Order: sequence, then structure tokens, then C-alpha cells
Amino acid sequence: MERASKRKKKHHVPTRLNVLFFAVFVLFSVLILRLGVVQIVEGQEFVKELEGTSNTTARIDAPRGLMYDRFGNVVVDNELELSVTYTNPSRSTSADTMLGIARELEQLIDIETDRITERDKQDYILMQMTQEERFDLVSREERNELESVSEEYQLEVERITSDKTEALSEAELRVLAIYREMSRGFANSPQRIKRGITEDEAHKLSENLYRLPGVDILRDSRRNYVFGESLRSVFGSTGTIPREKVDYYLARGYERSDIVGTSFLELQYEDVLRGQKAVVERITHSSGGSVDHTINERLGQRGNDLVLSVDMELQQRLEGIISEEMKKAGNSFILDRSAYAVLMDPRTGDILAMAGFNDPADQSRDTNADHIGTVTKAFEMGSSVKAASVLTGFEAGVAQPGKSFNDRPIRLPSTPEKKSVRNYGWVNDIRALEVSSNVYMFEMAMLMANCNYPNNCNWTNNSVAEAYNEIRYNFSQFGLGSETGIDLPSSSTGLAGGSTIYGNLLDLMIGQYDTYTTLQLAQYISTIANDGLRMQPRLVTEIREPVSNTEELGAVVQKFEPQVLNRIDMNEQYISRVQQGLRGVMTRGTASSRFANKSYQPAGKTGTAQVRVTVGTGDNRRFVDGNTQTLVGYAPFNNPEVAFAVVVPNVKLERNGGRQGMAQEIASKALDAFFEMKDVRNGPERAERPILEQPDE
Repeated sequence: MERASKRKKKHHVPTRLNVLFFAVFVLFSVLILRLGVVQIVEGQEFVKELEGTSNTTARIDAPRGLMYDRFGNVVVDNELELSVTYTNPSRSTSADTMLGIARELEQLIDIETDRITERDKQDYILMQMTQEERFDLVSREERNELESVSEEYQLEVERITSDKTEALSEAELRVLAIYREMSRGFANSPQRIKRGITEDEAHKLSENLYRLPGVDILRDSRRNYVFGESLRSVFGSTGTIPREKVDYYLARGYERSDIVGTSFLELQYEDVLRGQKAVVERITHSSGGSVDHTINERLGQRGNDLVLSVDMELQQRLEGIISEEMKKAGNSFILDRSAYAVLMDPRTGDILAMAGFNDPADQSRDTNADHIGTVTKAFEMGSSVKAASVLTGFEAGVAQPGKSFNDRPIRLPSTPEKKSVRNYGWVNDIRALEVSSNVYMFEMAMLMANCNYPNNCNWTNNSVAEAYNEIRYNFSQFGLGSETGIDLPSSSTGLAGGSTIYGNLLDLMIGQYDTYTTLQLAQYISTIANDGLRMQPRLVTEIREPVSNTEELGAVVQKFEPQVLNRIDMNEQYISRVQQGLRGVMTRGTASSRFANKSYQPAGKTGTAQVRVTVGTGDNRRFVDGNTQTLVGYAPFNNPEVAFAVVVPNVKLERNGGRQGMAQEIASKALDAFFEMKDVRNGPERAERPILEQPDE
């Protein structure tokens, strides 16, 4: 009975499989039949329908992130505007087609023609010539002798004379200007033809877009500098991608027509400020004479915001102080009127304000603002570096706290007499800083090179070279002659004097040989104020998420903590000793007349570097002697809150009409403003006419 049951079960299995196979066969037959109908019977209809469907995707730029000062005031905003763009649908679009669109656009918008080059005009004329007219320019016989089509074209261009390009009408030039922008774009990428179109232009364009294929009106924005020229150059600029960086940006997902940061903070923080583009996908389907449009849009987002270390109210006060002093200066400068100042927190490296003024003698400018000059322009700074000189001498073992040298003229072979402003006699390190003794620094420099002047001077080329290296190494620990580390893509490190002759070694120790920037000078004195810790200067303290209400700050994305670059390799007692000398400069020394009675108890060091400036040309070319006035310092002495550096370059000598004490006057008023604002703040004043950036295209 068991055998019969087993045979019965085995008999049922093949039957089920047969049913399953049959069902699969039927399904496949139906599928094959349906595919046959689609491909053979209805294939042409589907091809037509596919040809009638187009998909266009446009990526619309989102506004860049904003910049705020340390108190939440918007300093760089975005001004919303409309731009007219052209999107080339294909690389094969003919020049004639694009010219036709350009002629239509010329009737609807105003456009500047100042960027048109002579070559643009020649190309434009050639485009509109018939083949026979081009043979008149370059004959068939001449073409046969040329090796390539490019050589033929170049010869044609050369034969479009200036009288022909000058004959182009204003309307033709506007058409050319529009065509020039259109042709700079790439397939399926919107190219701006004109930014900031007027309301009237927008209406005209809207009414005529249907007959202008590829032309569109897009929401756009440009940078708005709320406080005018205040710190404008430090914020940086935006513009089209530079040629040499196209590959770099394309590899990071940019399009060739994108606007990017091209200098300073805009460039340094491009990845942060860049917005997330809106994506608009337009699907057009035509069938049976009807056209359907479907638009899918993914909203964009403004870039992240930057919170700066700068106090914009203090910045404006500093700019006003410098401007006022430049007005008082009158005819005090050999050529250009200029002055530079940096205020920073020595404990954190925060740049509180950085201002520059430059009024060139040989040209007129719309503005005298030159704030970026504080990090790009270097000068011999004179005696203001002597605190580093004394510490260098201590570290080298050629002097120690309390050591005295006889301040009298130094006479070396083949070298002009070297001396202080007057003979001070025996002075120690504190007194040397207070009266700014040059000879004290000379003595240390000579001893470092193995010269015990005047009796046992055994210096050699090697010993002098070693002294140069040791001095510059020690100076670099303070930031003099080295990278400051500021968060900008470029800044000057100054210049080291080229010749290492014996006499120049002495000049190096009194700040009359190598050159430094105002920021380097500020970092140097901040390092002394901060008990030997050199902080990295910074302009950005936080990155924040964007919010719709620009009066508020978004959530913190990243916070930048203060960074210590190095601890100077010098004894703490030495640093304390030099700090006492710097306080003495303000109470008993060269700056006491302005600072002795200040309640905030400053410390600092004055400087006056001798300069010789070339003026005139040809037979009138001559040298004029002058000086560069400097002052560095910090306050309060016991608990520094602010450090400063002020540089006023190329001032006439006093006997020739140069106003003396300008650096001290600027520093005094700047410190007064800083401490006044701890009690009373009024907020920065917005510019009557905020500046709208013109992108550098």
C-alpha cells in the first residue's frame, strides 16, 4: 500500500510542471506579440512622439553667502536683480542664427560696447561677408600658397583695415557686443548677456521671448557693500572663472559661466560662500498639434554666511582718523599721500580694524581707500622693530637685562658714520628703547658677528653671514619677514635686503634694511604683548547657515578657534624686561608727549626710517630724502586688549615741510576710540549710496 501511495505522488509532479511551463509559454508569446506590435506596427508613431518631446534643464545661480562684522552688522549683502541670458542649445548653432537673435535683442536692451576689441570688429565684419567678398580680400592664388585654413583666416583678419572697423555704426556695435557675450557661452549653459536689466527692458523682453530661442530672464544678484568703501578691498571681488582655473572649477562641479570669488575673502572662502543652484527642468511635449509644458523646479539656497572679526564701527572710526590726518598733512609727502594701520586683539589674533589711505600724486582716483595695502605693501619700518632687536641680542648672549653700551658714533672702514639722533652716553636696554638708541642695537649686531668694537673686531664674511641669518631667524619668530598666516589667499612677506655687507647688518638691527607689511608689524608687537605667543591673524571667526531674515544669524556651521603659530624661543624674563622698556617709551621716552597721561596705560615703540624717493623723469629725475613714520604698541600694559601698528611712508623731512608725529597722532586717536567704544557704542553708519559690485568679467 505504501508503494502505491508513492507512485501516485510521483505521477502528480510532472503534471504541475507541465501546467507551469505552458503558462510561461503563453506569457512569453503575448510579450513577443506585443513587442512586435510596438516595434513594427506602432514604431513610427512612437518615434514621432519622442521627437516631439524635449527636455531642457537650466541651473540658476543662487545668491552668495553674506558677511557680518563681529557684532552682527551685515557688511556684504546681495542686491537682487534680473539678468538676460542666452542658452545655446547646441554646439552646431550657426553664427548667422546667433547674429539674428543678437539683432532682435539690440532692439530691446541697452548694452555697453566698451569691451569690444578691434579683433571682435574684424571677426564681425568677416562673418557677414560673402565668399566672393572674402576672395577679394585673399585671392584663390594666395590661399593655395598657405598651409592651413587658420592661416587663410588670419590673413583675412589682417586685411580688414581700421577704416572698415571704424565705419561700424553704433547699432552694429551693440549687436556685436550682444553677440560677443552669446558666443562666449557653452552648449546648454546660460550665459549672461546683461546683468541688472531695467524694468522697462524686462517687460519688452517678456513680450518677445517667444521669438528669441535660447533667451531668458533669470533672477540674479550682485554684491552690495553696505558701508561703501569701508574694508571693500579686503572683502574681495567676484567675476567669471579665470582662464587658468577653468579645469580646477569644472572638476568641482562648476559651470564655465559661473560667477566665483576672484580675490581676498571672496576667493579664500569660495567653497563656503557659493550658493546651491536652483534647477529648473522644462519638459515640452508636442503631439497632434498641441504642445504641453511641464516645469519641475528644485529651489536653490544662498551660500553660508561669514562672521568676521572686524568691528565695523571701529573700522569707520579708524578710517576717519587717518583721513583727517592726511588732510592736515598738506604738502608733507614726497609724492603719494598714504598711511596704514592695523588694530588686532593680541590674545586671539582677531583683526579688529585694518585701514589704508593712498592718494597717488600722478593720478586721480574715485577713492583713497587702500585697506588691502596693510597686507600687500612693505616698507622699512625703522626703530619700531627694536624690541625684537633687543630680544635677539639677549637670546644671542651678547647682552642681558641691565647691560649698558656707550652711545657714541660708530666709525667703520668704508662705511658712513653710524650714530643715534644724538649721543646718549652709557645706556642700558630699558633706556635704549625709551630714547631709541641706534648704537645699542649696532653694538649687539657687531658682537653677534664677532666684532667687539673698536678694540677687537674680528668679524669675517662667514661670521657676518651667520649674524644675518640669526637676526632674521629671530625676527621671523615674531612674524617679521615670514608668513603671518592670515586667512587671505595672498599677502606680502616683505623683502630681505640682498647684500650682506658689514654695514647693512647694523641697519638690519634698526629696521632700515629689510621691509615688512603693516600686518607683520602688528603681529610682531602682538606677540610681545601676548608674552611671546604668536597668534594667527584672522578675519573670519565663524561660518553660519543662511537665514531669510538677514538681521539674524543662522546656526553655527563651523567655529574657528584662535590658533597659536609659535612660542618665541626666548626667556620669559627677557620678554618681561622688554615689555617694561616699551612702557617706558610711552611714559618717559619718544612717545611720552602724547601717551604719558593716557588712562589705558599703553606700551609701544616709535620708529623713523630714512628713505630716498625718486621723483621726476629724464633730466628732471632726482632723489629726495624723507622718512617713514611708524608706531607700534598695545594697551593696557598689564592686560593687553588691543595691539596696533601705524605706518606713514615717504614723508618729507621736517626742514622741508614734512609734518612730524603723524603715526603717533593716528595711533593716539585710534586707541582713544577703542576704549571709548567699550562704554558707548553708536553702531556703524551705513553709506548713503552702498556700492554695487561690477563683476570682473
